[in-house]
Amino acid sequence: MNDSPKLTTKIIVAGGFGVGKTTFISAISEIPPVRTEAAITNASIGVDDLSKTPDKKSTTVAMDFGRISLPTDLVLYLFGTPGQQRFWFMWDDLARGALGAVVLVDPRRLEDCFPAIEYFEQQHPLPFVIAVNTFEADGDHYRYTERELREALAIQPDVPIVHTDARKREAVLETLVSLVKHAMAVEQRQNRQLVH
Repeated sequence: MNDSPKLTTKIIVAGGFGVGKTTFISAISEIPPVRTEAAITNASIGVDDLSKTPDKKSTTVAMDFGRISLPTDLVLYLFGTPGQQRFWFMWDDLARGALGAVVLVDPRRLEDCFPAIEYFEQQHPLPFVIAVNTFEADGDHYRYTERELREALAIQPDVPIVHTDARKREAVLETLVSLVKHAMAVEQRQNRQLVH
């Protein structure tokens, strides 16, 4: 048994309302995930756009939390942000000290991820990956090339784009590994710039 101390880091899972953040964390967490779900009521009519998620019955009102231990002695603590604008005031506390972020994207509603991208580019700069959640996509109707996604999302060339299925553990794990590798590459570039 390996009793060496493990390295821990914090990962943010962000994106628009109903994009699959809770599902993403639930699919990978090795502990029962902590959820702060509340029922969607008539009060959200006209506030939350349910047109693309008509079967959604609850929503995250504070955060989701999960944990995954990687074979490299790295433990990732996953924090899912609430998607609705009225809860964005919590994002600063959730993002503080994070290694990076996964921005989940619903290909039916690309515009819903713009606030998360802007947040991690400008307000609270963090390395992030775009994770296109394809489990709700209608065949090839919502399939975009990488170039089309980059142009539509106006992201930098070095920001990775991955396709994932928030319901599937292996797909979520691949997304998280992509983020960790990207965050490490960003840190190495920054360290080289400091030396020169």
